Amino acid sequence: MPEILTITLKPAVDYATSTKHVEPGPKLYCAKPRIDPGGGGVNVARSIIKLCGSVSALVVVGGTMGHRLLRLLEAENVPTVECRVAGETGYSLAVTDATSGEQFRFTLPGEPVSENEAQMILDLVSKTAPQEGFVVLSGGAAHGLPDEFPSKVQAVVSRFDGRLVVDTSKAPLLHLINSPASPLDVLRLDRSEMEKATGRPMRTIADNLAYCEHLIARGVARIVVCGHGSEGSVMVNGNQKYFCSAPQVPVRSKVGAGDALVGAFTLSLARGIAPEQALRWGVAAASATVSTEGTALFECADAERLLSECRLERL
Repeated sequence: MPEILTITLKPAVDYATSTKHVEPGPKLYCAKPRIDPGGGGVNVARSIIKLCGSVSALVVVGGTMGHRLLRLLEAENVPTVECRVAGETGYSLAVTDATSGEQFRFTLPGEPVSENEAQMILDLVSKTAPQEGFVVLSGGAAHGLPDEFPSKVQAVVSRFDGRLVVDTSKAPLLHLINSPASPLDVLRLDRSEMEKATGRPMRTIADNLAYCEHLIARGVARIVVCGHGSEGSVMVNGNQKYFCSAPQVPVRSKVGAGDALVGAFTLSLARGIAPEQALRWGVAAASATVSTEGTALFECADAERLLSECRLERL
């Protein structure tokens, strides 16, 4: 099976807790927090491990929080490639209002990386990228990295005949969309990212599908997967178009759901599963994740159970 490497440029230590009611003013007393390693590629790697897959996680870390994140990954048996930088790694906080069930999410950024550190990251990607394997670049870009950094990663991966899966946001995502050097193997977006890119709401599956087709036609990616909230996900693979509906589950936390989808989808492709069936696995893993508390990811048994409820429709 092809090897898989995930890259996390902006990891975080994730804290999740709850309080009786979130309101401004008084001191709020919270429950004992759950603490997990976080960040896009980190959660993708954790998802692959949960599905009994093999993966290595390249993580850009620094300071005390960086040490803690690596220890948390070690506790989950996730093999890591450490890229040590001078700045402190960031952390995030998710607080659930126990009365309403609403979740409030806060992200505290890490420190910027320098120009020399940016080159060091690329050099390490070059040393660790698997030959003819999968590389997943997931999550935000660290402060200090140029908007075109994902394109530089793409150039490195192409030298090894690798397949690049990208799930990023903000300016780096817009750069990939507006200035494609060559098609990515897989691009994954959620509905809010599509709306920011287009400047208009994505109200329907048809809106979602049309934008996916637009990205394929412009040579942005060979496969585009776009989430449509709790309804499911659209995938366009060349001239093949699919919608996979998501099963109805209790929504407890949305943290890590998109990363779980990317992890299950990529592992399925690496196992030789057809892309449309890989999409079903991704939607099942994402649905199992939103039904967990705080920053927890899915359990394999739950994803397997929900797989039969992920209905695939060819559009």
